[in-house]
Amino acid sequence: MSRIAQIFRYPVKGLSPEPMSKAELSPGRAIPLDRAFALAHGSTQFDAVNPKFLPKSKFLMLARNERLAALRCRYQDESQELIIEREGKQVARGRLDMPVGRQMIEQFFAAYMGEEVRGSPKLLRARNHTFSDMPRHCLSLINISSLRELERVMKVPLDPLRFRANLYFDTGLPWQEFDWCEEGGGADIKIGNEVVVRAFSRTQRCAATNVNLETASRDANIPLQLQQAFGHADMGIYLEVIQGGTIKPGDAVTPAE
Repeated sequence: MSRIAQIFRYPVKGLSPEPMSKAELSPGRAIPLDRAFALAHGSTQFDAVNPKFLPKSKFLMLARNERLAALRCRYQDESQELIIEREGKQVARGRLDMPVGRQMIEQFFAAYMGEEVRGSPKLLRARNHTFSDMPRHCLSLINISSLRELERVMKVPLDPLRFRANLYFDTGLPWQEFDWCEEGGGADIKIGNEVVVRAFSRTQRCAATNVNLETASRDANIPLQLQQAFGHADMGIYLEVIQGGTIKPGDAVTPAE
């Protein structure tokens, strides 16, 4: 039986993850506060009143801005503060519900990223919107067995967090998760006793996975390695929540009846 090993959210798109002891899921929604904020280039046009999906090139992201990996961020739900640390030291802090707080975060990234930012960076948020790489609310999932198969081919250990998933689990069989979203698929999966999710797409990998999260440098070409070894550049799948509820590490992952 497969079980959830870890759950993560990414409050700010492109920045570090936060482990979760549980997550409350609602139908058609992402994990609360997952990719709720994004650091956009100054040239990016975004309407917070009528938010639309934008490609990741409009934002600071690991695929192009590996220096982001040197930072650790924490979002405090009650105070709505974002805390940015580098090498264990606080380098920026601001309440994201207040203009001055957002400005402090934006000013830090303007200085830290320098010429990598097109114009002055803008910290964006919109009600009920997620800055996902997909144009819909979803969860991303990684099968640890598939990751181990990639490690076997590459002959090096890989930090699972390179793949920036919300849920990590292990079926014991590499690539089994792909069967859940093959043509004509869209299999329903039960997590724990309440939640039902539906697989709808494999996750095609980009240059973000090439970044070593400890050194903030590029030390691999994972999309190429996947393509050469397995004939595709995919690792993980996307899910949509069909039936809500609470999930936590240790919950069983089983085909829905």
